[in-house]
Amino acid sequence: MVSVVHAIPSAGIDDKSVAAMGAGLTDDGRDRLAAALELAIERYGEGTLGTGESILRHAVGMALIVASLNLDTETRLAALLFAIGDGWDQADEKITAQFGAAVAALVRGLQRLNGLRLLTRDRSGTAQEIKAQTEVLRKMLLAMVEDVRVVLLRLASRTQTLRHYTDKPNLPREETARESLEIYAPLANRLGVWQLKWELEDLSFRFLEPETYKRIAKMLDERRLEREDFITGAIDRLQREMTKLGIAAEVYGRPKHIYSIWNKMRGKNIDFAEVYDVRALRVIVDEIKDCYTALGMVHQLWQPVPKEFDDYISNPKGNDYRSLHTAVVADDGRSLEVQIRTREMHHHAELGVAAHWRYKEAGSQRADSAYDDKIAWLRQLLSWRDEITDSTEWVEQFKRASLDDTIYVVTPQGKVFDLDKGSTPLDFAYRLHTDLGHRCRGAKVDGHLVPLSTPLANGQRVEIIAAKSGGPSRDWLNTTQAYLATSRARHKVKQWFAAQEEAELLTQGRTAVGRELQREGQTQANIEELAQKLGFKNADALYMASARGEVGQRQMQVALRGEVPANEEPEIQTRRSKVAGNDSQVLVVGVGKLLTQLGTCCKPVPPDAIAGFVTRGKGVSIHRVKCVNFANMVARNPERMIEATWGERQDSIFSVDLAIEATDRQGLLRDISEVLSREKVNVTAVNTLSKAGQARMAFTVELPGLAQLQRTLKLIREISGVVDARRS
Repeated sequence: MVSVVHAIPSAGIDDKSVAAMGAGLTDDGRDRLAAALELAIERYGEGTLGTGESILRHAVGMALIVASLNLDTETRLAALLFAIGDGWDQADEKITAQFGAAVAALVRGLQRLNGLRLLTRDRSGTAQEIKAQTEVLRKMLLAMVEDVRVVLLRLASRTQTLRHYTDKPNLPREETARESLEIYAPLANRLGVWQLKWELEDLSFRFLEPETYKRIAKMLDERRLEREDFITGAIDRLQREMTKLGIAAEVYGRPKHIYSIWNKMRGKNIDFAEVYDVRALRVIVDEIKDCYTALGMVHQLWQPVPKEFDDYISNPKGNDYRSLHTAVVADDGRSLEVQIRTREMHHHAELGVAAHWRYKEAGSQRADSAYDDKIAWLRQLLSWRDEITDSTEWVEQFKRASLDDTIYVVTPQGKVFDLDKGSTPLDFAYRLHTDLGHRCRGAKVDGHLVPLSTPLANGQRVEIIAAKSGGPSRDWLNTTQAYLATSRARHKVKQWFAAQEEAELLTQGRTAVGRELQREGQTQANIEELAQKLGFKNADALYMASARGEVGQRQMQVALRGEVPANEEPEIQTRRSKVAGNDSQVLVVGVGKLLTQLGTCCKPVPPDAIAGFVTRGKGVSIHRVKCVNFANMVARNPERMIEATWGERQDSIFSVDLAIEATDRQGLLRDISEVLSREKVNVTAVNTLSKAGQARMAFTVELPGLAQLQRTLKLIREISGVVDARRS
């Protein structure tokens, strides 16, 4: 490979870097990498990125970073070819033909993520809004890709950009550094790519807090020689003791990162001298039992610091990080941190996701299926909440996000919102604001007009076109037309229509009550007092009941006159059917052979809780205990109430009123009638009303009891277009 690529020192290409890019690859892999590098040199030329960095140098830097993570040939090729398509006709087809479909897919995925850069730099809004946007952007970065290697390439690209900025003090570095610290470093941390996490944090901190960075770096430098001498002595001492125990151990000093030191000083409100792990050792052994043996030896050599021990072997972190951490006081009285782990644990900790997501060299086969890989990946991300937010609301939001059920779309202003998969522009309008959803009349997706029923995809920019006023269409509730995919949006639409219907009923009820007041010559009557007399909490409840026919003319007259005329009783059912006399299915407590009638106002059915009211000359009227009419009668004449229960007869038939609301369509009444016929329910009365595409139906039916009633209602609700079916 070295022989076919000429050196370009200004782009970081020399024999050493070329060898590093191909480290660990097969001969075929190194040959493919050489071909990609030759193509990159040819295509990029002297071109530069927006940061001022040479495109070729950036590509080489990315390739070296992903090679250091031991990633496969395809990922290294994609790093070199990340910008090859700019200004090159049919670039995707050419990359596919020369390097394979997998490499072309990685390049396309990286270009999609690069398109999010303007979104991730948006700092508008309140602190809470910015924090929320940062959180959803982290999730969006993951949802936007089909292959985790694309995210690793993005992390490598950002690391290379920050490296470039270290030599360019006059460039505007703060924006990129803040974005890296808030989005990319936590992502690298949770994916386990530790070396990139540490470098992203240190470089970002260097640009955001230059004075603090220099101060901590200076304190580290002032004690460097002393610290290095101590570390050398501690390594030799611990190594000798482990050898005496017959344990093969690798002991070496671990550098402490400046951002980590500052974070610990800030988090624990301590001075630099109190940071225990400025001096640190790492011990690598073969087996888990050796870890605990090494821990015992460390505590034997040096005094352990109380409350500074963590066992991440028996209690791994959320990303499966495992190790023993302890802090001890050395002979000079200062602290020393020691980390102890097996070689397998060390491999996972250092390479993290790069090791876990290793791909086979042969063809495009993977060690695991893409589906299983992404499931495991999302499982790891649950522990993001430790770094990202203390908000329980975010945790609940994240629980809703899984492999396939969440997408992320963008407003024209660059704000990102999460939606259920399958959501339409209309769902998105209701996600933004309920009123915007009501007024929605059209939508543009990525600048193009689309139908409101179009399913949205990840990363699309959606613009809602709304009228100045107006409301939703009933067609939006029609499931066959697929305008709405989310229950939240459907609920909002139903609420709007319910509010409109309520307003209409209030108007009708107010007119009916006003007409009755005029008939009685009491137009100045207090409506609130009248409502309370009739058992309603306020005037609006009375109006609604009147519009629904729940309050009759006689009840209004009785309430307005303040007394019950001797010859007037509430209307009761005069047809005895099979419930009258000695054979009645109703048993009146303490009275035998008493005429009973079922009240038509509430139409009780077994096993409803019932009670009786003694009428004048018509026996006992039986009502449901919760019947409003019954409550009013008892309030006026409590002495006439009598207990009643259902008897044991099974052959009685009862009359029940049903109310059905549905989206009007041809054949609706036929379908409902078929259900009633199939259930052997006799229909004695039907009243239907259709308005603005909405049908309201009232049925009076005869059936033997509540069980059949409930079964019948359930079957009616399952009919296409039926919104609700209930007992009146």
